[in-house]
This record gives sequence, structure tokens and C-alpha cells, in this order.
Amino acid sequence: MTSSTEATTRDWEGLTIPTPGTYVLDAAHKRVGFVARHMMVSKVRGEFADATATITVTDDPMQSSVTASIQAASINTAQADRDAHLRSPEFLDAEQFPTLEFRSTAVKSRDGNEFVLAGELTIKGVTRQVELEVEFEGVGRSPFGQDIFGFSASTEIDREDFGLTWNVALETGGVLVGRKIKIEIEGEAIRQG
Repeated sequence: MTSSTEATTRDWEGLTIPTPGTYVLDAAHKRVGFVARHMMVSKVRGEFADATATITVTDDPMQSSVTASIQAASINTAQADRDAHLRSPEFLDAEQFPTLEFRSTAVKSRDGNEFVLAGELTIKGVTRQVELEVEFEGVGRSPFGQDIFGFSASTEIDREDFGLTWNVALETGGVLVGRKIKIEIEGEAIRQG
């Protein structure tokens, strides 16, 4: 916790942002979700219940960085058989590859509170470049005296780029599971120290 007289925010290009420091993803206020097409006609939504992230805010906000780790076995689509299949070697192979990892490589300003976070995403031992569209939601102080900031982020990946190629052809044409997966993240980060 920081003292109430110590500045914990600053102005930067019209935004109120956190002062430099290390923040961690608040486990109680986060969602690491995804959306996949099913049978070419509907969407299946799910999330990973267990994810951690460390965000380092620097003097120059555009040099800030993020590392994140997601437990593959924590996948949840509210359907036990599907979740077991997604954990299996046909998809995430959670036993051999227990985590999905992200490491940022650059931050680019977009417009106002919107940014692009470029980085490397590793799934099932395969690393690919991705760009997350990030919206900075604001800074505040919790009732417990913790300095926090909120954000949302999204991107779309082709699961086959990561070796997640299992599928079934449909008699009506198309496939059971779409290749494109939308990733949706909402969270709060808490200042450490």
C-alpha cells in the first residue's frame, strides 16, 4: 500500500495513468475468455479460471511490459465433456503443456485510451506474434487502500497456427470447430509494494 500523500497517478497525453511500478492481475477481478465458432452456426464461450499476469509500468508508458501465464487445465466452457476434450492432446494437451504464456514486446498508442500491445503468445509449445487491442479503463484506489487500474483487451488468433488442428467435417459443409478464436480479457491490476 502507498501512503495517501504519495502521488500514485499522473497525467499523460490527456489520460490519468498510474505512476511507475509493478502491478499484478487481481485474481478476484479478471476474466480470460474466448469465443469459438461451433458447427458454423453458433458460438461457444469459455474462460480460463486460473491466470496470472505482471504488468510493469515504466516512466515512459510506451516502454511498459506485461507477462502472463494461464493454466491450460483451468479451461471452462460449462460443459464437462467438452472441457475434458479441450484439455486432451487433441487440443491444449494440458498435461504436457500446462501453461499458455504471453510476453509483450511493444506498446503502441492508438487513440485516447486505446493501445495495441504486441507480444509473443505460446500455446502447446508453439510461439506466435499477436497484437492485443487494449482499452485502458482508468485508475483508482480500492476501499482497502490498494492502487488499481482496469483494462480490457482482445485479439483473434488462428488456432491451427498453434498446432490445434483437431476438427470434424460436417455433412452440410464446413467443420465442427472454427479456426478463428477470439480472446477477450477484462481485468484489474493491483500495485505491489
